[in-house]
Amino acid sequence: MTIRIYNTLTREKEEFVPLRDKKVGMYVCGPTVYDFFHIGNAYPFVVMDSVRRYLEYRGYDVTYVKNLTDIDDKMIKRARELNISVGELAERFIREYFVDADALGIRRAEFHPRATDHVPEIIALIQKLIQKEHAYPVGGGDVFFDTRSFKGYGKVSRQNLEELEAGARVEVDERKRYPLDFVLWKAEKPGEPSWDSPWGKGRPGWHIECSAMAMKYLGETLDIHAGGPDLVFPHHENESAQSEAATGKLFVRYWMHTGFLKMGQEKMSKSLGNVLNIRELSKRFGGETLRFFLLSAHYRTPLEFSEENLTSAGTALQRLRNSYENIRHRVQAREALGENPNESGAGAERLLAEVRAGKTKFITSMDDDFNTGEALGAFFEIARSVNTLLGQESSPPLPVLRQIREVYRELGGVLGILTPEARDAGLEADLEDLIRKREEARRQKDWAQADQIRADLLDRGIVLEDTSEGVRWKKALPPVGAR
Repeated sequence: MTIRIYNTLTREKEEFVPLRDKKVGMYVCGPTVYDFFHIGNAYPFVVMDSVRRYLEYRGYDVTYVKNLTDIDDKMIKRARELNISVGELAERFIREYFVDADALGIRRAEFHPRATDHVPEIIALIQKLIQKEHAYPVGGGDVFFDTRSFKGYGKVSRQNLEELEAGARVEVDERKRYPLDFVLWKAEKPGEPSWDSPWGKGRPGWHIECSAMAMKYLGETLDIHAGGPDLVFPHHENESAQSEAATGKLFVRYWMHTGFLKMGQEKMSKSLGNVLNIRELSKRFGGETLRFFLLSAHYRTPLEFSEENLTSAGTALQRLRNSYENIRHRVQAREALGENPNESGAGAERLLAEVRAGKTKFITSMDDDFNTGEALGAFFEIARSVNTLLGQESSPPLPVLRQIREVYRELGGVLGILTPEARDAGLEADLEDLIRKREEARRQKDWAQADQIRADLLDRGIVLEDTSEGVRWKKALPPVGAR
């Protein structure tokens, strides 16, 4: 079984073969920290977090780098609007980014480099490009990359360069040798942060930051470089050109890009004014539901955002969680009873065969370009088989229950759902305390208090089930069509 990845560079699915055996160098373009990030930004962040998790699940040693852009035009403009320094703005929204990323179950990278911490590396890379005649300083202290000097320019995005040259998405600057040339170093302007350089005080251009940081932490050739579809051009095109011009080596073996997140017929973007930030959506729907929704289809397909789709995702996720909680509760209850591990149960072997078949289908789906939508479908097939048997047989053997629980944990861990960190620990502790109080009331034959606790929990959307193996709880599913 091999993993296949759709490579934006070749427009084909290719067998994944890292440069260094089972070690993977993976770079994901992170946020520009000038505001809260929105669900459109979150799409590639969540998808690539699951790609990383799956690679690790399949035995790869992944070094994951996700940068933080803390200096650019947007940062400077926003800092002026808030009347604070760019550094203060960055510190604030880096903290806020991690709050929202944690809510989505996005694990920390091994490295989260900031552009402002790597100015010496950026300057050294620009100097190398100048020495190789791939870049040129101009009057005033700016430095540009000469796109005509690199024959492979345009290979990542496959853009029509003649149309671009005519003016589409190109900054007009008479000092450029060629219209598509892009800035590597920007001369200082009054009131802007700046650093000393051989060309005078100034700051890095956006594209050069990622090349310098990626190569510092992962070497001159990366296994995977990923981001949203809006980064293919010009950002990743320019990254590729300047990096390969400097080193003479392939910069990225596998380029990965998600599809757009859409609202109706439009993509979601700040420029269109139709963005919804993660902070507000997490409060309304929960971070785990947002993550589930973003993984509900293949990552290269456009994903349709709507409150109805988020509500449906939450309902589906809760069904899967309820199935897992049922297994988890049964294991805990049976372990407390000290069940004989050699006990057998009718249907257990058939159930295990169905669970193993579902797990194989899950892995096959993820091997095929990380198809999380199909993988979730396989996970639900497992849950249906489990729910059917548990509805017919009250006491499957404890070893069987443990194996099933581990499959849920394995697959949930790959997707970043059903994990301990995704559970509301505060809510769970509160519920367990109320359940104990209700059980004590029942022992004291205080039926009124026991019924009141049950009713209060139902008002909170929590259903208690009295079973032969003790009391278990689950979240109630909303009615079909509920908002």
